[in-house]
Order: sequence, then C-alpha cells, then structure tokens
Amino acid sequence: MEPPQESPKGIVERGAVLTATAHGSSKEPLIRMKRLSVFALFVVFASSIVAAAQTSAAPKPAAPAAQKPAAVPFPIAKVAVVAFQAAVTQTNEFQRDIADLQKKYDPRRVQLKSLSDEIDTLTKQLQADDAKLSDAERASRARAIDEKKKKLDRDTQDAQSDFQADMQQVINDVAGKVGELMSEYADKHGYTLVLDEGDQQTQTVLYAVPAMDITKVIIEAYNAKSGIAAPAPSQGALDAPQPQPAAH
Repeated sequence: MEPPQESPKGIVERGAVLTATAHGSSKEPLIRMKRLSVFALFVVFASSIVAAAQTSAAPKPAAPAAQKPAAVPFPIAKVAVVAFQAAVTQTNEFQRDIADLQKKYDPRRVQLKSLSDEIDTLTKQLQADDAKLSDAERASRARAIDEKKKKLDRDTQDAQSDFQADMQQVINDVAGKVGELMSEYADKHGYTLVLDEGDQQTQTVLYAVPAMDITKVIIEAYNAKSGIAAPAPSQGALDAPQPQPAAH
C-alpha cells in the first residue's frame, strides 16, 4: 500500500520546521519560512486556476458538417407524338381482322338487304293497286308491310350491336399490342414523353413538327414484328353495318 501523498502546504511547512530546528529556536527564520509557505501556496493555487482556465477555454473540435444528399439528375426531355387510333387501324393485323369480321357478317347483310328489297316491292305494289283494292285488302297489305318494316328495324339494330361488339374486341386486342410496342420503342430511343395527337374530333395536340410524329414508324415496326402481310383490297363487298355513335 503506497503512503498518502503530502499536499504542497504540508511539504513547505515541514521544510520550514526542519530549517528552524537547524538554526535554533530563533523566531525570525521561522516567520520568514511561514511567509515563504504562504507564497508557495499562492503560486500553486494560481497555477491551478490558470490551468483550469486554459482547459475550459480550449476550442472544441468542430462538428463535421452535414453532407447534402446528392442531387438526382433530371432526364433530358425528348417528346414524340403519335396518332394512336390511326396507328392501330392501319396495321396489317387490324385490316386483316376487320376483313374477316366483314365476311362473318356477310350472310346477315344479305338477309337485311333482301328484306329491305321485299318491303320496297310490296310498297310499290300497294301504291299501284291502291285504286283496285278494297279497304280490307288495303289495310291487310299495309299491316304486312308495317310488320316487315319493324322486323327490318329489329334485325338491323341487332346486327349493328353485334358488329360493334366484335369490332371493339378487335380494336382492343390490336391496340394493346400496338401500345406495348410503342412503349418499347420509346424506351429504346430515349423518349421521355409520347403524346396522343388524337383525331379531328378530339384533337389534343395543337402543333408539333413533323419530325416528332412517330405514327408511321410505329405502324411499320408493328407490321414487321407481326409478320402479317397487307390484305388484298376487297372488291364488290357490301358495306358492313356500322356501329352507331354513342349518345352523349
């Protein structure tokens, strides 16, 4: 066990006692030594105060500056326009599918035309024989013509509704694949935005330079990918029952 350390005051006083003993019992050296003891204590106390002040006044190391998040670069805008409806309907696949759809409805068109011709014939006969017919015969023929007209209207509406549903299915199928190819093309060529320029009724792009229009490119790329040849133009085909515009 180490002996306890003496304080500076104790060391000075013990030295003063030893000095006084060596010089006898004279009071003057003892008083001088006490003065030295007080001065030594003052020096030690002052030194400790200065050291403490220097320690507290020492500058603290600066905290590291917060790092700013790296800025995310914005892509350079590259815009294209496309007439999407035209891109769909002018593909070889759509033209082929519409031609097949028209062939599917050929028998119903023939029936409708035949019934319409029959009504025209009966109407002309009724007008030609009007003076020779009795009231009962005239009324009977008129009712027959009216019933045929009602049947023609019902059959025509049914044909139009069925044709419209089938045509919409064809449009949806081809439009989905054209849209997928267009997205791949835009991504491959660095386009950041592709706008649908619409049509004459729903024009969404007021102006664009021709170089921005990728409609023809999309049609050609789709035809090449599908491998479907352009269908031969049909000759003498009857007009298909066209879908009626939706009521607003």
